[in-house]
Amino acid sequence: MTFLVVDTFLILCAAFSAPAEMPAERLHFAPNGNFDSNGTYLPGKIGFNLADVSTLRELAALPAGAKGLVWIGRCGGVDAPFVQSVQPYVGNPKLLGFYLMDDPDPTGRYFPRCAADSLKAESDWIHANAPAAKTFIVLMNIGSARTPSFDGSYNPINSHIDLFGFSPYPCRTGLEHCDFDMIDRYVAAAAASGISRDRMVPVYQTFGGGDWADDRGGRYVLPTVGQEREILARWGALVPRAVFDYAYSWGSQRGDVALQTSFDLQTLFWSHNRSD
Repeated sequence: MTFLVVDTFLILCAAFSAPAEMPAERLHFAPNGNFDSNGTYLPGKIGFNLADVSTLRELAALPAGAKGLVWIGRCGGVDAPFVQSVQPYVGNPKLLGFYLMDDPDPTGRYFPRCAADSLKAESDWIHANAPAAKTFIVLMNIGSARTPSFDGSYNPINSHIDLFGFSPYPCRTGLEHCDFDMIDRYVAAAAASGISRDRMVPVYQTFGGGDWADDRGGRYVLPTVGQEREILARWGALVPRAVFDYAYSWGSQRGDVALQTSFDLQTLFWSHNRSD
């Protein structure tokens, strides 16, 4: 009987630490303001093929070959509002998965605490009812840009989440040059917290200015084309087989300059997205 319990435990651990399945084509995601008033998927014109989706209508409007990542933004476990948010998308062939939370706070110091068990319940419900769908979150750095940390946060074992993003934004005021080594530090910190590289989602900085402050009270600076090439190259060397990559952001959120209005960066991403 003891051997059966141990064997079952090992099987469950293996299931939630197994590599995330690669799609047939690398997917590219640039959220916020993805659709115009006519329902046209705007980032698709430069090769982004994973859309930031909030309605069934948006998912249905996607062109052939594009997939949707549905924004949920909930950490309350499997309650009625969660099921109502997720259920309509179950079985939709254009669905890649669900973006459950952005920067969930495991400590409760900055935002209401998001318990790993709540995310695990949500992810388990999705895996049971929509087995092909991926679950995704972007992690909050509970350290600093110099010494990032995801200790005591979320990983595949305690949350059953499939894919994890984290966002080192290396181009900032107060720096003579972009701190590209920041990307290496974040990847190392995520790996130390129990996230394997096949589950990591690279997040590229494609914004600057606006009402954003970094952890030293400075501001973010929109990367130049040369700087963005270095960001892409650094991530490509560290996480070469990501299920998808993530350019933050297509649309402006806090008065910043973003990819939608940066035509030089659009040209670069058109080339990057087509290279796969």
